[in-house]
Amino acid sequence: MKLSRASSYAVHALVYMAAQKHDRPIASHLVAAKRGIPERFLLKILKPLVAARILRSLKRPNGGYRMAKPASAVTLLDVIEAVDGPIRGQSPFGKDENDGKLNKKLDTICKQVADSTRSSLAKVRISDLSRR
Repeated sequence: MKLSRASSYAVHALVYMAAQKHDRPIASHLVAAKRGIPERFLLKILKPLVAARILRSLKRPNGGYRMAKPASAVTLLDVIEAVDGPIRGQSPFGKDENDGKLNKKLDTICKQVADSTRSSLAKVRISDLSRR
């Protein structure tokens, strides 16, 4: 499996936020600078994390972003699916194209691999990654 740049940056941003010893909002430009993420790209990544209720956005003086739930309640699966969409397994051919039986078997295998991947990602929490 290969993480997209967007989901990798999202994980980096969340691990940074989770490691902070305070509950104050953190400005996106600080996260971008500390983690080496282009700020404009980071802002695009943070938006779906807010929509998924992983982060909370506070628009006020001294506002920014903060974790909406504890880092122990956020999994890699949550982050990746918030940023990149659901992890699905499906073969490129329909069941009736070319060799229908083979395509059905391939589709079943792809779904099993996706389920296994989802299960593995659901076991890793942001808090696990933020520990030194």
